[in-house]
Amino acid sequence: MKISGRIWVLTDSQGKVIHDIDTDQIYHNKHLAITDPKEMGKYALGNLEGWEDFPQKAQPGDIIFAGKNFGAGSSRQHAVDCFKALGIGAIVAESFGAIYKRNAINSALAIVEFPGLSKLVEEGEFASGHRVEIDLATGKIKNLTTGKEFRAKPASRVQMEILKAGGLFAYGKG
Repeated sequence: MKISGRIWVLTDSQGKVIHDIDTDQIYHNKHLAITDPKEMGKYALGNLEGWEDFPQKAQPGDIIFAGKNFGAGSSRQHAVDCFKALGIGAIVAESFGAIYKRNAINSALAIVEFPGLSKLVEEGEFASGHRVEIDLATGKIKNLTTGKEFRAKPASRVQMEILKAGGLFAYGKG
């Protein structure tokens, strides 16, 4: 399974990759009363400084690059559903919060662990606007803008099966 798209590297005002983005920064608790997942996209990253307008700029198929411990914090499903509502193709991060990782996999949101990603961003190997192709089965990430290839952690067999099924509930019925 391959995914390709334009990337957004979540950086701060100094251009450094942001680490420890928690579920409240991804999806603020003031919007938790919204129960329709299709409506959640307009609030994605609305509590992350400098990224409040992300939903207006993101397009279906875009890919998010982030630092360590993405999705730390609560078990807030909205923090996964908001990206699915926007049509985000994948989230690539150095690591994920444990609950966020499980929620994303169960919801068929492609996530990729890529240790060392921040250093590569600092070295200019990846930047917002670049286009990449990700092979989830092998972990190969090709920067289509530069032509360079990198290796992230491949998805597990079960993760791939859940993604192909469209989510854990669909996988369980199969």
